[in-house]
Amino acid sequence: MPKPYDPDTRWLGAVMHVAFFLLLGGALARFLLRHPGEPRTPWILALSLALAVLHLLGPVLSGPVQRGPGARPTRWRMAWLGLVVVVWMVLVVLAPSFSWCAVPLFYTGLRTLPARAALVLVTVLTVFVVAAQFRLAGRFDPNLLLAPPAVAAIAAAVFLHTERQAARQRALIDDLIRTRRELAASERREGTLAERQRLSMEIHDSLAQGLSSQRMLLQAAERVWESDPGKARTHVRGAASVAEHNLTEARRFVHDLAPADLARGGGLEEALRALAARESGDQLTVRVHVDDGTCVPPLPDRVQSALLRIAQGALANVREHADAFTAALTLTLLDDQAVLDVTDDGHGFDPAALPDAPAGVRGHGLPAMRARLRQLGGTLTVESAPGEGTVLSAAVPLQAPRNDPADSLEAPR
Repeated sequence: MPKPYDPDTRWLGAVMHVAFFLLLGGALARFLLRHPGEPRTPWILALSLALAVLHLLGPVLSGPVQRGPGARPTRWRMAWLGLVVVVWMVLVVLAPSFSWCAVPLFYTGLRTLPARAALVLVTVLTVFVVAAQFRLAGRFDPNLLLAPPAVAAIAAAVFLHTERQAARQRALIDDLIRTRRELAASERREGTLAERQRLSMEIHDSLAQGLSSQRMLLQAAERVWESDPGKARTHVRGAASVAEHNLTEARRFVHDLAPADLARGGGLEEALRALAARESGDQLTVRVHVDDGTCVPPLPDRVQSALLRIAQGALANVREHADAFTAALTLTLLDDQAVLDVTDDGHGFDPAALPDAPAGVRGHGLPAMRARLRQLGGTLTVESAPGEGTVLSAAVPLQAPRNDPADSLEAPR
């Protein structure tokens, strides 16, 4: 869309109008002093007044000049410019001293018309100026032949160069604005995708695992419903407890997506102990050990949340796949990093023998842990062998995250 001239350009237009009136007034004064009482004097006065009025009313009659790609002068502006040029030419024919009023007209034509049409107009005006100067001199003068075209060429070249520079700057600014908008849209899309990934990990590490626990407890209750009603009721109560915790997690998602165990305000140690108590049962006992050193500051909320989610995911793997009797959560807080170790005495596995991208919900387990740690610049290591249990170690640096953190080479469990 064409854009109007900026204030600096309008200021330059005002200067050109003032220059035109000064040249017009000087030419009129020269004529009246040199040719008092001539019959053409009323025509000169009338045409001078008409030319002055046209310049004053020009912006009102023709509207603001539009610049930019595809900009074209309006019919009113073309008519106004044509009338100004015709009145000036008649004045020059009657009184050659009005010829130097062409200099501001150069700018008006260049400012109004497309480049080629403007150059044609400048050429015509220059011819009139040269002819008028020869009439005033009354003899041939090479300077009068060469000076007006030189002035016209300089004025046209400077103006067109400035216009092209301004057009390039406008195009560059438009490109920068468009690029900034595209970058903002891309960042919004990336943020949306990152938030979706984070939510999928949060749901897997909390609600999905809780539902899996409920299903296992209810299936166990169903198996012993007739033979051992007391044990069945114990399983049902355990499922109800898990459901209550899941409800708390769901409400926390709506509020701020923080882990419910951490939201109680007791810190990561208390949250790990609550998790261990919840996961412990007839078939699995979970212990917690915390080595917090002596002068370690509190962990950032993001680190606490990530380590708790990793502990939840690891214990879910232990419960569903390891057939373990005991598991241990060991949190070690050092000056430069926090390390969470999850060990179990289950049947173990060969990490190298697992597929790279397990299908289904279970595929969210270790990949989700690695994704969490990658965001914090941490690392995940899994050590296991058939019949020897498993050790999962998550380390998070307590300084600024690294750009390319190294991950463990083991495949997702």
